[in-house]
Amino acid sequence: MTVSSRMAGFGHYVPERRVENAEIEGRLGLEPGWIEKRTGIRARRWAAQDQTLTDLASKAGAMALDNAGVDRRSVGLTLLATSTPDHLLPPSAPLLALKLGLPASGAIDLAGACSGFVYALVLADGFVRTHGKPVLVVAANILSRRINIEERASSVVFSDAAGAVLLVPSLKPQDGILGAELVSNGKFYDEISIPAGGSAHPFHPNMDTRELQMTMRDGKTVFTEAVRMMTQAADKAIQCAGLAISDVHRFVPHQANMRIVDAVCDQLGLPPAIAVRTIEEFGNSSAATIPLSLSLANLERPFMPGERLLLAAAGAGMTGGVVVFGNA
Repeated sequence: MTVSSRMAGFGHYVPERRVENAEIEGRLGLEPGWIEKRTGIRARRWAAQDQTLTDLASKAGAMALDNAGVDRRSVGLTLLATSTPDHLLPPSAPLLALKLGLPASGAIDLAGACSGFVYALVLADGFVRTHGKPVLVVAANILSRRINIEERASSVVFSDAAGAVLLVPSLKPQDGILGAELVSNGKFYDEISIPAGGSAHPFHPNMDTRELQMTMRDGKTVFTEAVRMMTQAADKAIQCAGLAISDVHRFVPHQANMRIVDAVCDQLGLPPAIAVRTIEEFGNSSAATIPLSLSLANLERPFMPGERLLLAAAGAGMTGGVVVFGNA
């Protein structure tokens, strides 16, 4: 009998500190309303100084596990999509699994930037199908500690958050990933980057600290390539699923910029009303935006049997991915 996967639990966590646009606009000398007009963001959340990445991730993961009501001893794998782990070594996922009380779970980090959750979801779905065990997928970031507050392109957008989804086995063939397309384009490898700290440019004591902060070279290039990648990947994923764009019930895109979401909807012919939007209040937390949006959307209007979700992301690298997920 063929096993597929279904989303059985959703979770999210955002830090308490709410940073409104006025605080950032004042610091950068921008006119009031500048950020919202160009990004759609009104506010974002930033973590407290004593919060770690696994603190955020464990709160979202615990909510998803509780929401699903599964025995934590049954979880076979924990995937953590993050660009801001607790440490460069070791990976943070084993610590996350420990905090969540998952004694039988494998655990690994995925550094897929904004596309990390989509990539992790594809891997999780495959694990459920081959092993028949639940997989916890968590995406979390504390980007407020990586932004250069003097650089307008990055400091106005990025935020901190965590989101989680628990996948469990299903015997319904229309559950799980119905179609997927994962893409990359290394031509734009360093459009969004943290230049130093890796093997290509190791840390040294006299290093300019700005080299350890995020930078965006050309926002227009990122915008154009993100729209192209998400649109083309969505066309292929929907075709792979044997569906039409009109068969999609809810579109859950990466919350990078409201104008990117609008452009993708327009090019795909998706009604704007079916797009889940959380960027206004929570900003861009990279890989965490899609599971955060899924959890919030499920709270507002629970996902129903027969719904088909279109999940799409693009980000640094550049990487991109689209998944058509069924809930039979």
